This record gives sequence, C-alpha cells and structure tokens, in this order.
Amino acid sequence: QVRLTESGGGLVQVGGSLRLSCTSSERTLETYAVAWFRQAPGKDREFIAGINRSGTTAHTRNSVLGRFIISRDDDKNTVDLQMNDLRPEDTAVYYCAAANSHMTVAPLKEYESWGQGTQVTVSS
Repeated sequence: QVRLTESGGGLVQVGGSLRLSCTSSERTLETYAVAWFRQAPGKDREFIAGINRSGTTAHTRNSVLGRFIISRDDDKNTVDLQMNDLRPEDTAVYYCAAANSHMTVAPLKEYESWGQGTQVTVSS
C-alpha cells in the first residue's frame, strides 16, 4: 500500500474550475494505476476517472466526460484531475486511490490505497 494525499479542493462558483492533485511522499506513483472517486452526502462513492501506470490510457465517467481530465506527471509524482465547467452536482468529497494493477481501471477491490479526501463545493 501507499499513503496518498489529495489537494486542490475548495469552494467555486458554477462554471468555475479546480485542479485536484494526488501525490505520495513516500513512494513513486509510477507503479500504480490511479483513479479518482467522489462521494456526495447521502450517496454512494462513485468512480470518476482512472489512468494507467504509464499514463497512456485513461477512462472517464460519462457524466463528466469533456469537463474532467485525468493526467499524471511522473516528475512531480502526481495524478491530477482537472475539473472544468463545474456544476452544483459535482459537490462532493473527492478521493484518489491506487491499485497495483496494469489496468487503466482496476476492479474496485484492488484499490487498496486511499487518500483522506478533499472537499469540492460548487455554489450556484
């Protein structure tokens, strides 16, 4: 397992943008498939986007496709989630998770490492 830390959350108005970052201070993320999830109050945690080890393939949830982009920067040891055109329904706690997998999106049970989450609030 690897200790993950998210950053970049905050309060933003409708239509605004935020960039979330996921990093580890103790280990390189290059050997992990990394994904972003979110959980809104009273709702189940849902997958948002995932990226493979090499950063060559990514998969994004349909409801945010075209607005959210996942990427990784191995020099900075981060996996970022660029969020544009934010909507009130994007309000949630956002988590990054890592899986020791060659897949772009691993089965949920393989995401053994999770961050503490960062709050994103979109005001109308």
